Amino acid sequence: MAKDLKRSLTIAGHRTSLSLEPEFWTALQQEAARRGVSIAALVSEIDQSRGPRNLSSAIRVWLLNLGRSGA
Repeated sequence: MAKDLKRSLTIAGHRTSLSLEPEFWTALQQEAARRGVSIAALVSEIDQSRGPRNLSSAIRVWLLNLGRSGA
């Protein structure tokens, strides 16, 4: 079983650490590249609309919904 990868990013002017499975990091990197933005910029966008979820969960759900929409 793959171990979660922890990375630090700066979003909304502050440093934060995220722990995601490697598959989610890959999907996040691919979507950021497709949009022509940094991972931090994409995470910041997700952060702004995440509601009460923690950021790692919000990213997973956002990627799931992206896959479901076929975007």
